[in-house]
Amino acid sequence: MAVSELEVDGVVFPPLARPPGSAHAHFLAGAGVRGMELGGNFIKFTAIGVYLQADAAVSALAAKWSGKSADDLAADNAFFRDVVTGEFEKFTRVTMILPLTGAQYSEKVTENCVAYWKAAGVYTDAEAAAVDKFKEAFKAESFPPGASILFTHSPAGVLTVAFSKDSSVPESGGVAIENRPLCEAVLESIIGEHGVSPAAKLSLATRVAELLKEASPVGEAAAEPVSVSA
Repeated sequence: MAVSELEVDGVVFPPLARPPGSAHAHFLAGAGVRGMELGGNFIKFTAIGVYLQADAAVSALAAKWSGKSADDLAADNAFFRDVVTGEFEKFTRVTMILPLTGAQYSEKVTENCVAYWKAAGVYTDAEAAAVDKFKEAFKAESFPPGASILFTHSPAGVLTVAFSKDSSVPESGGVAIENRPLCEAVLESIIGEHGVSPAAKLSLATRVAELLKEASPVGEAAAEPVSVSA
């Protein structure tokens, strides 16, 4: 699997990464900026890289999405939902472009999650406890430009949160939160239907479409019905 690094506003995302405590290598599926229009200017807050488990993600997605173009994938919310819920690890690195406190970041993320869960009628005591643990993990943190937040999303529904003062990824450590809705919601908030980084979504669709094409059996795309004469 040949993938390249990506640079987002001066932040470099390497082609491969191994999340803290994970036994699996992950490839860079896509990256992009998160920003907002303020006073007529587009202000960039963070650069986000989304990695997928190298030995499982492409084969898991291929059954349904092989043969689709990048445009097809980018326009289909079901594709991004399959990435979020797929039976493979995901790893998200959020690197600061502007400084941010841990409280500011966790409050915004959980506010969106809770609003969604309540609207869907799935907000329970388990989600409330997971949100409290998530906020607690960020409470004492402060992120200058270049610092990173690292999320590992396991297929078992465990979200591991770790931090780095730069773009490096520690080998271990972090806070593990066992709650599938929160584990999925953090990634959904980035690449889902209302994801905060359209650039990361487009990048992911483009790169995964290419990898699905490369993974297709030779000759599959060129197969033509054979006419048989009597």
